[in-house]
Amino acid sequence: MRLNFTLLFFLLLGQAMAQKTSISGRLSDSTGEPIAGAAVVELGTVNATITNAEGEFSLQVSRSGARLKISSVGFHSIEVDAKDSFMNLTLAHNDSHLDELVVTGYSAQRQQEISASIVKVDAKALKDVKSPNVSNLLQGKVAGVNVVSGSGRPGDNATIRIRGRSSISSSSSPLWVVDGVIAHGTPNINPSDIETVTVLKDAAASTLYGSRGANGVIVITTKRASGDGTFTVSLNTGASHYNRGNFQLMNSQQMWDYYQSFSNPNAIPNNITSEVLKTDYNWLDNGTQAGQFRDYSGSYVGKTEKTTFYASGNYYKEEGSVKGFVYDRISGRMNLEHALTKRLTFKPKVNATYTTTDSRQHSLYDMYLNMPWDKPYDENGKILNPQAGGITWYGRDNRNYLYDQQFNYGKGQVFDIQTNLDFSYKIASFLTFESMNNLAYYTNTSMSYTDPQSNSGLSNVGSIYQFADKRIVRFFNQMLKYNNSFGKHNVSALAGYEYSDYVYSSVNATGKGIAPGSEIVGNAADFQGMGGTKNDYAFQSGMLQVNYGFADRYNVQASYRLDGSSRFGADKRYGSFYALSAAWNVHNETFFNWKAMDHLKLRLSYGEVGNVPTGYYSSYSLYSLNGQYNGMPAAIPGQYNNPLVSWEKSKDANLGIEFGLVNRLDFTVDLYNKNTDDLLTYISFPSTAGWSGYYENVGAVRNKGIEVAVNADLLGVNSPVSWTLGLNWAHNQNRIEALKDGVDIPAGNKRYSEGRDIDSWYMRKWAGVNPENGAPQWEILNPETGEVTLSSNYNAATLQYVGTSSPKYQGGAFTRIGFKGLSLNVNMAYLKGAFAYHSARELFDSDGAYPSYNQMVFKEGWSRWSTDNKQATHPLASYSNTNNSNKTSSRYLEDASFLRLRNVTLSYELASDLVKRAKLKSASIYVSGDNLWISTPFSGIDPEAALYGDATSQYPSPKRITFGLNVSF
Repeated sequence: MRLNFTLLFFLLLGQAMAQKTSISGRLSDSTGEPIAGAAVVELGTVNATITNAEGEFSLQVSRSGARLKISSVGFHSIEVDAKDSFMNLTLAHNDSHLDELVVTGYSAQRQQEISASIVKVDAKALKDVKSPNVSNLLQGKVAGVNVVSGSGRPGDNATIRIRGRSSISSSSSPLWVVDGVIAHGTPNINPSDIETVTVLKDAAASTLYGSRGANGVIVITTKRASGDGTFTVSLNTGASHYNRGNFQLMNSQQMWDYYQSFSNPNAIPNNITSEVLKTDYNWLDNGTQAGQFRDYSGSYVGKTEKTTFYASGNYYKEEGSVKGFVYDRISGRMNLEHALTKRLTFKPKVNATYTTTDSRQHSLYDMYLNMPWDKPYDENGKILNPQAGGITWYGRDNRNYLYDQQFNYGKGQVFDIQTNLDFSYKIASFLTFESMNNLAYYTNTSMSYTDPQSNSGLSNVGSIYQFADKRIVRFFNQMLKYNNSFGKHNVSALAGYEYSDYVYSSVNATGKGIAPGSEIVGNAADFQGMGGTKNDYAFQSGMLQVNYGFADRYNVQASYRLDGSSRFGADKRYGSFYALSAAWNVHNETFFNWKAMDHLKLRLSYGEVGNVPTGYYSSYSLYSLNGQYNGMPAAIPGQYNNPLVSWEKSKDANLGIEFGLVNRLDFTVDLYNKNTDDLLTYISFPSTAGWSGYYENVGAVRNKGIEVAVNADLLGVNSPVSWTLGLNWAHNQNRIEALKDGVDIPAGNKRYSEGRDIDSWYMRKWAGVNPENGAPQWEILNPETGEVTLSSNYNAATLQYVGTSSPKYQGGAFTRIGFKGLSLNVNMAYLKGAFAYHSARELFDSDGAYPSYNQMVFKEGWSRWSTDNKQATHPLASYSNTNNSNKTSSRYLEDASFLRLRNVTLSYELASDLVKRAKLKSASIYVSGDNLWISTPFSGIDPEAALYGDATSQYPSPKRITFGLNVSF
């Protein structure tokens, strides 16, 4: 209030002393959005004003051509001459945002006070990606955050890793926090409700989350009321197209030529003649489509003197790019804040989602393997059933998957609701009590129907499988927050208690012998099987954090958390975790006088966080009670107890530097070293022991690396065209430092070994083709001398380490170009040096081992051995090949490096005068494309999906085109 009266006094004084000129204008950002609350100051005077909610201002200046300075938090300041009576001005975003508040879950800090490795991604950067799933929004946005879509099926989550993998058996996924509440897994939230996402990467940032913050934390803040009575409607529609990548299957002629190359033509069945060339059916074309989707959202924000209100609703429906799968979601959110008194504020929240799926999905596996010589329909368009006989069928098992697909299907329904009854009480101007109280309820029902008329239902006269589960999670956090300033000193602190628990139960049953169309398991003539489970766990924690700052130059933070988990025995139930961090804003020092550098900040942190096993009862002996002995119920031993099982602990050190140059360039560089000790893993017993095995802390792993982020304003604030560019790059080196007794641990086609990457491949090493006879070759390695010899005997070849699926480096790039409301956004992601096992080639590049499977077309540079081509990549093919050339080896291990165009969005923000004429507050239209292009040496469908998913019959991320309209009124 005092500042307002002072400003008014000087404004009146200025008017009285000089001849004035009236000017007005509108201030917006590079996308055309109005900037409210910006300061407009006439230089050399105290004459000033601020912009209103529409970015508009009016000011009496001392003379025509007076010099004005316009500034706002989060934007680069500009200076202009007041030559025109009305001016349209634009401020460029300043990504350094030194005074911007960053929400870290339990608290919020100004950017220049942060001493840990924390990255904030705002809503404008997030909305470039048009995905119904929140886990896809961070792809390529943050250095050191690897986001991989292992499946492109609607509704499936992406895999996220922050700074590498730190555990053998425990989860490597980050913790999600929504409005201060710890989520169970990836939250089911409408992306349109998200205001900001903050990524906490080091221990100093995530220590307050204790045992669940070991793999980093992703903090989501949902939208709040930010204006008076605004309705916003967003309408989006488009189509997704199946992404075939580099994996191309043979047509009829190519398959015939392949057969002609077999070295044993006499083994080919007599019915395979040139007549097969009369049919050339494309099974992949038949089973894929341009899957339509619709995404409609509406929201309302409003406020009164005591109340702020945000409400939203969303409807999303998508047909998969593979035919026969439909994903349907309805969601709603309400965030309310009401001041009951001057000290007490009530903050209830509700978020509910109802999802249904209808699956009659075409089989990807069958689409790949089916022969082009077979067509699924007869001349009248009726689906053929080759298993009924009388039909010549060349594919495996005489199976036309479309015959069963017309009868069989699955359905699913999920209801998920989150409710918060939160409040805050202001004890004093510097002391607040905050209470968060959350209840989450999740229920899922699904069924799978197999019709008696289908081939798969013949033996059981049809079957019906039903499954139901529910999950209840409670979360309570009670916290005191202190914040006070003493001259140049600022102290903030928090102390809190937190409790959460989880209860899960499920039941399932399968009935056989059903009437066609019956979806009730109780109508089955007999039960084929039934089951169920129940489990639970709980955490309770105490936490303390203190921050001290001096003169916006020095900031120190100390954090401590005591975590208790029911997953451990009584003697190991509690773990203590801490962190210390400091930041130095060098640019605020009196001696700092380098005009080219607008800010310089150094950060240093060290902390310790924990991790818990994925098993909820890791320290206990477990029994199955569904056994029988002499007709009586019996217990079957399973896991053996180990009361000494304890926390995995990660010790994390981070050194960071942030600096900006000439108000155009912002750089952030982080160096980190993270050591994780007491790795948890399951030790299996011999089959004769009676017990299956037990959990034990067995070793250590280290991740160390460097992350670099650069943001640039290429044209400057005075240019009529805005052009920003962002790049991020990250390198992580992973190494297992210790294992129990130094003994390797098998992990499928991988193996954990001291001194090696945690994701190291372990298999026979391919040595190419013997040029003399076209036989496959593998290496035999002498472990004592290191001598390598070659052999065509697969079983004699040596199992050895042949690479890793961890990338050497990865990152992303984005650019935004804007001009008078028109904006072009481009986002890219890249990865280099990771190797993926292309398991599909065992079947579809099999040298004749699977003659009833279609085969992949050779990529450029591949060739088959023959007497005329002895320097070939592929061995001699034969019908029903038995030389093991297609068995697991490094032959199918491929470079999965890629450069991907994640998204391109072209949008137009309608001019303010047009918007006003239509009595709107804003309006924009856009067209967007996702996954439109990729460059990769990987011969499969999608290198990302192969790294973390299934490369045999994977559902790749589709190519997607979206058209959208956003209107506020």
